[in-house]
Amino acid sequence: MRPKTNICHLSSWQYPRITEGLVKIPPGKTMPAVIVFGDSIMDTGMNNNLKSVIRCNFPPYGQNFPGQVPTGRFGNGKVPSDFIVEELGIKEFLPPYADPSLKPEDLSTGVCFASGGTGYDPQTPELVSVISLSEQLNMFKEYIGKLKASFGEERTNFILANSLYLVVAGSDDIANTYFTIGIRKAQYDVPAYTDLMVNSASSFLQDLYALGARRFGVFSAPPIGCVPSQRTLAGGIQRQCAEKYNDAAKLFNSKLSASIDSLKSNLVNSKIVYVDVYTPLLDLILHPANFGLKVSEKGCCGTGAIEVAILCTKLSPTCENPSEYVFWDSYHPTEQAYSVLIPPLLRKYVNDFF
Repeated sequence: MRPKTNICHLSSWQYPRITEGLVKIPPGKTMPAVIVFGDSIMDTGMNNNLKSVIRCNFPPYGQNFPGQVPTGRFGNGKVPSDFIVEELGIKEFLPPYADPSLKPEDLSTGVCFASGGTGYDPQTPELVSVISLSEQLNMFKEYIGKLKASFGEERTNFILANSLYLVVAGSDDIANTYFTIGIRKAQYDVPAYTDLMVNSASSFLQDLYALGARRFGVFSAPPIGCVPSQRTLAGGIQRQCAEKYNDAAKLFNSKLSASIDSLKSNLVNSKIVYVDVYTPLLDLILHPANFGLKVSEKGCCGTGAIEVAILCTKLSPTCENPSEYVFWDSYHPTEQAYSVLIPPLLRKYVNDFF
């Protein structure tokens, strides 16, 4: 005689767990999806069809991704978005929202809206023809409509309220718009420019909150002066870390952290967590051997000093062993570096989202 189907069991199995979560969330709590906004650190392929130089859906990008596929991730393999959904046991990879093959169940466990080259300053994405945060927000509204069409109002609201929203931006504002291209320098000194960035970040979080988001992880700016390209452009003959870039990042970070503290008290039932990536990434860059890596002052692609995006092509030689390098190209860390950075970060902050 066949056993009866356990209806309760089936209805509780709403979110297929494709991976075994390594980071434990508190008992009785749920995190159905991860939804990501921001720039190239998190981008999983949103720029592939843009008429922009900020693309990487070609070799040697993706050479350590399953099947060696250049998916549009800015690295040799997985990026933080992937590590985070995997560590939480939600799914193995976070797909870009622009992927035409996405099914409703893919949407219900989260997508990535992040676009390489964007920033908090509206000028930043405009300069390189990528997807601005306001456009990412409009795509998110469209996404909510798709969820409602597939799953109804109640489940959609549940997904929206319990998902984790990650926002990662700021490095392109500081490195490109302010310092390298310099179009904002005549209008703003660094304190005023970092105010502009923080005000934009705060508005963006409030817009997400108004659409039903409640759990936010907002990443700090990294030590942008220590990435290989910025060492080359502004680190002098010795290619030292460009301290004025790092100082701007630290100033932005202190203001962002304070802004988040004030938002937390104003947005009822929200959990907004400032995630410090500056400190652990700087530690990794300055002391790679402590983490089993060897090279941190240049990337694996080409000379490692300047190649990124369309400058890092299949004609560029790559280093023999990317897992010894902190950086894949002159701007983005390797999968190995992320594998060292991201799981401890997630473990450090995960309980703050509940």
